[in-house]
Amino acid sequence: MAISSTFSAAKLDSLLMNYCSSSSASFSGAYFPYQQQMKVFPRPNYGNKGMLSRNGGVRCEAAEFNAALGPQKIDPSKASALSALQQLKTSAADRYTKERSSIVVIGLSVHTAPVEMREKLAIPEAEMPRAIGVLCGLNHIEEAAVLSTCNRMEIYVVALSQHRGVKEVTEWMSKTSGIPVSEICEHRFLLYNKDATQHLFEVSAGLDSLVLGEGQILAQVRQVVKAGEGVLGFGRNISGLFKHAITVGKRVRTETNIAAGAVSVSSAAVELAFMKLPESSHTTARMLVVGAGKMGKLVIKHLVAKGCTKMVVVNRSEEKVAAIREEMKGVEIIYRPFTDMLACSAEADVIFTSTASETPLFLKEHVKDLPPVSSEVGGLRLFIDISVPRNVGSCVTDVEGAQVYNVDDLKEVVAANKEDRLRKAMEAQAIITEELKQFEAWRDSLETVPTIKKLRAYADRIRLAELEKCLSKMGEDIPNKTRKAVDDLSRGIVNKLLHGPMQHLRCDGNDSRTLNEALENMNALNRMFGLESDLSLVEQKIRAKVEQSQK
Repeated sequence: MAISSTFSAAKLDSLLMNYCSSSSASFSGAYFPYQQQMKVFPRPNYGNKGMLSRNGGVRCEAAEFNAALGPQKIDPSKASALSALQQLKTSAADRYTKERSSIVVIGLSVHTAPVEMREKLAIPEAEMPRAIGVLCGLNHIEEAAVLSTCNRMEIYVVALSQHRGVKEVTEWMSKTSGIPVSEICEHRFLLYNKDATQHLFEVSAGLDSLVLGEGQILAQVRQVVKAGEGVLGFGRNISGLFKHAITVGKRVRTETNIAAGAVSVSSAAVELAFMKLPESSHTTARMLVVGAGKMGKLVIKHLVAKGCTKMVVVNRSEEKVAAIREEMKGVEIIYRPFTDMLACSAEADVIFTSTASETPLFLKEHVKDLPPVSSEVGGLRLFIDISVPRNVGSCVTDVEGAQVYNVDDLKEVVAANKEDRLRKAMEAQAIITEELKQFEAWRDSLETVPTIKKLRAYADRIRLAELEKCLSKMGEDIPNKTRKAVDDLSRGIVNKLLHGPMQHLRCDGNDSRTLNEALENMNALNRMFGLESDLSLVEQKIRAKVEQSQK
């Protein structure tokens, strides 16, 4: 969002002086942190994705502003307030006028952060609309979306300022999870604009998954769009980004063989269990599945594919288990309620857990008294936990005779087909590159939308003013029919005059030449008619910041 340079003059004075005069001491570096030295937090190597946006660095013109003021006598009692005003003009105003809003992703994934950290940051699906609202309430965030799965926690935002936006979101993540900011910075990755877009496209296509090409992530990206429908902060840029990512994911799976032979997290969990069991026990090991949701159902399917003909499923209700039983005829699927979970565990050799519980279902005190398993299955009771947050506490690893695996341990399964993964990824990257250009062009085309609206409003103001003059000269006893005819005439003239400029501003983003022309026309119209950008959002952000400083 571009803001006119006129923002830094009288409008800011009138907006802020009312606050400054009554509470000058409340403005400090804590609320105007641009005066502080910026810090760059280190992050792990995350492939070749860059951390720099296309917009370049941050401008700061404090020296020019001070020089323009010249020598003036300032009342010491108002010095702090004036300093705050100067800081706002030279940082916030200048930043918003020179820097286009950026798409930013602040994320932690299976590649950069352990499951112990990801589970604390996980956001349940039902909480996503509230999280979007809170994120968009931050001073430098316009739009937001949250992608929270067992393998990743990624927050996508449109930020008025990259540096401040990242800082605010990171602090929010720390506050909600209890993880120190320094620890989050150590494990997070930051991507901006084109890199952020490419990352989400790769995620949706299954290229960034622990298991290449797995289909569940595409369903999870769809769920983000569904959860964001009707939520104020799930705006045009972010919703467009996620909808395009769905298109990319579908196209990659349709036009390449990336999904051929691909395994999901659930199938990798089953594969891991069979890798750890003695081969002789593959058909006799007693299987328990805790949770009959999407992940649990897939576990059951893959167990059946491996030759299992009998298993116990623990779930809150029998309805889902009955549906799975009906679908997989010939397999003995025994339902048990959650109250029987520990009793069922005592009779199981392998326990798969995949529930949405936010607290562990199995702790050391639950497992230590379970009877030992037979030596025929290796003498260890296997807990395969594919839930985030985890269903099996890490303390269970201390119990003799128990072995715990979580989603991070699935890397052992997927390491075997590394060459095939790389070949398939190259096929998909060509599609992603093509779609990336289309999305960037579409986003660039949105630059002309505010000018179209402003030009229309500008012309309509003139039309209404001249119409009022005309009608007043015609007298008060004008028939309604005549009044309507004059009004229609004025509208028709304005519409015909605007038709040409409007056509030269509209662009779908598919043709780079047409897009460049549209942007040139936009800049020309802004100069010719002195069209001012919409300041309402920035005003609201600044007003909220000032009010917060006085609390």
